[in-house]
Amino acid sequence: MKLLRINAGDRRAKEKGKLLIHGECIKDMWPQFFEKFSEDHFPAAVCLEAEHMNMVAFKLATIIKNIKPKEVTVLTVDGSPHCVQLHMMVEEVRKIVENLSPHTNYKYYVVNKGELIEIPRECIKTSRYLSKIKKLIKTKPKYQ
Repeated sequence: MKLLRINAGDRRAKEKGKLLIHGECIKDMWPQFFEKFSEDHFPAAVCLEAEHMNMVAFKLATIIKNIKPKEVTVLTVDGSPHCVQLHMMVEEVRKIVENLSPHTNYKYYVVNKGELIEIPRECIKTSRYLSKIKKLIKTKPKYQ
């Protein structure tokens, strides 16, 4: 189900207690990871290529405020500029609603070449600052 079409107080999401915010393409590209998380999370699809980040962020903040989930997990493919934005957007929402839902845990994952990789929040924050990334890169990366 698309995040923007979910009622902000969706009973099913509240009952699950965990949200899976996933890139819309993840369900087709990596169904095994989508299924793994969907077992105990309420899945909500987002495509920031089709939907504006601000609309999605406002909706997600309202959902978190209303249902106060135990966990919000983000799952995307690695390397997509739109999917990177999804991680950044959820981290911004976390900061906005942390006083309204202080017990919500946030987790971030990407799938790269069939491998599920958990991404620390520090990576999400750093990814917003190209000047910091430049300082972290010691040698010219080889792009394939």
